[in-house]
Amino acid sequence: MLTLRQLRYFEALGETLHFGRAARKLNISQPALSAQIAQMEADFGTTLFERRPTGVALTPEGETVRARARRILMEVRDLEALAQAGEELLSGQLRLGIIASLAPYLLPGLLKELSRSYPRLTIGVRENVTAVLGDELARGELDCVVQALPVERKGVETIPLAQDPFLLAVPKAEAARIATPASPQQLQGERLILLEEGHCLRDQALDVCRIAESRDLATLGATSLTTLLRMVAGGLGVTLVPRSALEAEGRDAGIAFLPFADPAPSRTLALTFRTSSGRRRDFERLAEMIRECLPSAPQAPKPG
Repeated sequence: MLTLRQLRYFEALGETLHFGRAARKLNISQPALSAQIAQMEADFGTTLFERRPTGVALTPEGETVRARARRILMEVRDLEALAQAGEELLSGQLRLGIIASLAPYLLPGLLKELSRSYPRLTIGVRENVTAVLGDELARGELDCVVQALPVERKGVETIPLAQDPFLLAVPKAEAARIATPASPQQLQGERLILLEEGHCLRDQALDVCRIAESRDLATLGATSLTTLLRMVAGGLGVTLVPRSALEAEGRDAGIAFLPFADPAPSRTLALTFRTSSGRRRDFERLAEMIRECLPSAPQAPKPG
């Protein structure tokens, strides 16, 4: 008979595609994992994993099982959360996702405060791009995600966190030629450096460009905001920086951070979670703590 334990073992092996890594993730022995997977395959009457010298791969039958196992385990986790809803606030396990353009600036302070205020909370953090985090939230692999609005997925609720205005980062040697406060129209003709495809910050920057009715901006790709700013400091172009990054990134002497004229372009940060989750009280408290820990700056430093 199929058990929840087998489904959890199957899930871990399906994620890692390696018996050794899956066993370590589950904190069990590799023979114990192998025995449970073999029992599942016997019950289904088919091979779920193709064994290879370097690991395993899901068979077509295994892919079908994985899709259903994810739904089952997501429902089980939400039921477990409902059972814990009356217990101590922010205790047990919490799996938090956070977009890569915010994680380095929010997490150090947030994790410190969570550890101090809620010592019974075990938190796991996943940093990635919005689409990947959204998929993991939908599959039940994450409990909540800090991201930028809008959220277009069904079955997801949001708790707004804050407005995160954008600043224009330009090489300091070129700042004098750009009038401040800046306007989106001043991006016309500038070489805009953007994150690679998939990062929501790239899409947000392009939205600002569309406000300026620019269609053919030259771009360079990068995988992190820090890399973008090194490019700006090197005179390769300009970029948009959320204010939440300014406290950490604003010390680069080769960059001027210029405010935009009101209404300044910005992104709206929010905490998202599945509607079916039973941990709304936890998420509301977490949202309060995120607001308290969000780095901010009253104004951008003046060039000069």
